[in-house]
This record gives sequence, C-alpha cells and structure tokens, in this order.
Amino acid sequence: MSTDLHHHKGNVSVATRCAPSIHSARSGYLMNSSTPTISTRQKALEINLDDGKYGTIVEIGAGQEVARQFFSAGAAAGTIAKTMSAYDMQISDVIYGKANAYVSRERLEQMLQREFDLLLDRLSVRPNVTQFFSYAATVTAKSYKQKNECHGWIGVRLQLYPQAPHSEIILHVRMLDDDNQSQSEALGILGVNLIYGAYYYKDKPKKIIDSLLDNLASKRLEIDLIHFSGPYFEAVDNRLMNLHLVRSWCCRAVMFNSDGASIVPASALRKRDVLVIRGSFKPPTKVHADMSEAAISQFKDIRELTGKGILSVAEITMSELASDEEQDDTSFLARVDLLVKLGYNVLISDYLRFFRLRSWIRNYTNNHIGIVLSVLDFEQLFDETFYEGLEGGILAAMGKLFSDDTHIYVYPAEIDGKLISLHNVEVEPTQKHLLQYLIDNQYLVAIEKYNKEHLHINARELIQQLRAGRGDWENQLPEGIADEIINKKLFGFQ
Repeated sequence: MSTDLHHHKGNVSVATRCAPSIHSARSGYLMNSSTPTISTRQKALEINLDDGKYGTIVEIGAGQEVARQFFSAGAAAGTIAKTMSAYDMQISDVIYGKANAYVSRERLEQMLQREFDLLLDRLSVRPNVTQFFSYAATVTAKSYKQKNECHGWIGVRLQLYPQAPHSEIILHVRMLDDDNQSQSEALGILGVNLIYGAYYYKDKPKKIIDSLLDNLASKRLEIDLIHFSGPYFEAVDNRLMNLHLVRSWCCRAVMFNSDGASIVPASALRKRDVLVIRGSFKPPTKVHADMSEAAISQFKDIRELTGKGILSVAEITMSELASDEEQDDTSFLARVDLLVKLGYNVLISDYLRFFRLRSWIRNYTNNHIGIVLSVLDFEQLFDETFYEGLEGGILAAMGKLFSDDTHIYVYPAEIDGKLISLHNVEVEPTQKHLLQYLIDNQYLVAIEKYNKEHLHINARELIQQLRAGRGDWENQLPEGIADEIINKKLFGFQ
C-alpha cells in the first residue's frame, strides 16, 4: 500500500495480500451480531410506552418524518410534547437566532439548545422520573428547483437518567436516494434509530452507531461524522467513534483536520486541489515527508490551481488497520496524532483501489487531484489480479483513475543500492505499452527533486529497531516524531 509496506524484495501480490483483509475483517465484524434487528415501528412504540421519555421533535427540511414515525406507531402522546417545522428562514431566525448557514452544525446546536431549554423551563412540573429529550434536524433534500448536495445535520440532546445534566449526539448525514420522498423516509427511520439508540444503548456507543442504519440499506444514507458530548459520554473518544462509522458501514471514509478534530469531508475538500499520500504511517518517516514535499512542489506547477491552496491529505486504508498486529485502537490514534503533528489532514477509508479513492474525492471537488505513490507500489497499481471482478479489468481501472485532472506522482526507491524510478521501473511485458502511454500523457509523473539521503529508510526495519529501545532509528523520523514515540511509548517502544 505504501513505501513503508514494500521495502522488501518479495513479489507477493498486493491484491492477494491486502484485499481479503478488509473484506474479511469487516464482514466478520458485521456477521458477529446475531441479534435480530428491531423494526422502526417497534422502536418508536417502545419509546412511546415508556413513561419516562418525553420531548420535542423539530425538523427543518424533508418534512416531519421522524415525528410521523412516532405518531404512526401509536401512544405518541406519552412521548411527544411538541413537533415543529420552522421552514421559513425569517421565522427560523426569530425562533433560533441568526446562523451563517441554515443547514449547518451551528443551526442544529441552536435548535437543540432552544428546544431543550424550553422543555426544562415549561415542564419542570412533570414527575421527577422524566428524562427529557430534544431531537432536531436541519437538512437540504432533493428539490425540483435545485441540484444541491443532499445532506443534513441531525442530533439529540437528552437526559440519560432523571434530572441529569444533558448529553448529546450529533451526526452529519448524506442522503443518497434519488427522490425527495425516499430521502425523507430514510431520515425518519434514522431519527428513530438515533433516539432509540441514545436511550437504550447509552452504555455502548459503538452499538449506537451499529444501529443507526437499522432497517435501511447502506446505499440510502451515509453518516460521515458523529460526535458524542456531555457528562454521560465524557469517556468516549470521538475519533474512535468516527473510525467505527467506517467499520460499521455507515460510510466509506472519515476525515480529521490538521488539529486532529473529526470533520465533514465535504467541508475540507470542497473546491480544493487535493494531494493524497497513502500509507500505514507506522510511524511516519522522513520518506513520507519528502514524498509529500517533493510532490507538492511539482503539483504547484499545474496551471489553474485554485487560490485556496493545496489540501495535503494522509490516507490510511481500513486494510492497514485490519492487518495491524496490535489489534487495538492505540496504534490508530497514535498515527493520527503523529500525522496531525506534521500538518496533515488524515483520511481513513475502505477504498483499496486507487480509482475508488479518486472517485470519492471527486464527490466534493472538480479541481486537480494528485496521488503520491512510491515506485515500489507499482506491483499494486499494475497487478491485474487486483482488478479481478471489475469489468474491463486494468484498462477500465486506469480509465476511471485518470479520467480528469488526476495525476500520480511517482517517488523513487533504492533497492540493493540501485535507484528505481518511473524511468526504469519494470512491469509485466504485456503492460509496457500501457505504462509508456500513461507516462507520455503525464498521467504518471516522476518526482525529480527528492532527498537521496532518505531513500534507504525502511519502515519495517525501523519498527523492529524502535521496539528494542533508543537508537539510530530516531534520525529517520521527522523532527519531534521520535520524541512523541519515546515519551508515549508508542508502537511497542521499550
């Protein structure tokens, strides 16, 4: 997958080595659940019949589908104090105050705060066994007049035991159905799942996530951000919860900004020129840093780059995490922290094939995309078995990868004292003309300005040296990274 995985002389197919790891890991995870899925109506009715749950449901955009689910289930008078849809912008501003955007986290939090405070103020006379909640959603769904992105912010603020200070769960969701009615129905089911999960799985935040798409096909909705807050969830690490979104098939990728906070990918990628470096980054070495710096230098030579600057992204695939021998979340968090320290935005995805990654980025930007690749990864890019099952095989994959404004920047490597670069890398004889075509048309671009002193760095050897204690390996890492590893005893450092 990356330079740190391929500094060896073996010729094991990446497709054979990596592809099963993600599919078996994820499908195995999902198949472990033997509990039958509770229907949406059952969930809504169970809440309605629980005398302790009482609250409001306010929805802007896509109708009042969550409220409808509770009313349709029966006995909703025991649960719902009020439902509302403040569609008109002026009315919405009067009720909730001004916001920079109406479909935004800011507006959602205004809605949750306003409605929850009203509940506590007006209904404090209710029995002290009551657990109040406020559900809110602000979304932009499919419409006749606009071809906008269909997405929204939804959340629930609630007491998880009587008279408790409130806790909160917030989601960002993308609606993938083709028509407004289907999108609205999906949001109604999701809202019930969120309220039900928050109450009945409150001690198992991962189970809350696992249940979000109950009774929904994953192709209908994509949840690409989740945030738990409040005293009941103070021990929850939101980065791990966002990683679990990918593991549970709620989405295909999640993103962390250069401060280490979970973000909506669209907000970071929209209308940006994007440069991605793939790897396991265990740990990030001077090779990774030089790959990025050298590629950015050449990427800037492309004409018509936007004035917003290049977004530099370090991507780790789920197969890398699944193959981690430590099999815990400590290594994952360490990698995110170290990459953030180096100024990267971090992407965790389950896109093993390069063209799938490029297609996902294309959802958010029409500008230039660059992917940084070690010459050692050509065994993956040009391995035909890697594209088995894809109609058109390797030719179709290359067409999808390089269809518009996408370039791969190829970083050289030193093997047994010999420099291997895009200019002399060997592929199968049947692929030589394909390779030359991609080079001639500048889809594949050789990185020319690189630091020769770093080419010998072997991350597999480095990690073994690291576990033996302090040593020369420290000089193979960017400034500050070795200190972090030593002080926090990361990656098995003794």
